[in-house]
Amino acid sequence: MRFSISTKGFNDIIDITDQVSEILEKSKVKDGACLISCPGSTCGLTTIEYESGLIKDLKKVLERIAPMKDSYEHCKKWGDCNAYAHIRSALLKPFLAVPVEGGKLALGTWQQIVFLDFDNRPRNREIIVKCISAQ
Repeated sequence: MRFSISTKGFNDIIDITDQVSEILEKSKVKDGACLISCPGSTCGLTTIEYESGLIKDLKKVLERIAPMKDSYEHCKKWGDCNAYAHIRSALLKPFLAVPVEGGKLALGTWQQIVFLDFDNRPRNREIIVKCISAQ
């Protein structure tokens, strides 16, 4: 199944746990895995405690790792200057697997699934969710 989200770009971080949980519930998978993906090379998926201070901290760390204003060869070649977004996506990955137990996502109490849009503009993104049974 799929769903769409609109982002602001520039490290917009969106909690998608509820949407993924709804798809899992509809799938009727009780034990297995939930595979989440976003086609694209300037986004990422991960888990984190979706708390405003921690979200700011994550953005700060990403800026240290691949600064937006650095000089990148990609920018020289294409002129779109979003190389930092591609690098962040390569590090975090635009896909994620979450175990399913008892028909629920096996997440910790303070763990949410988040989508990160690293690109340098707002985007409409499509999220693909596949729930796979272990049986």
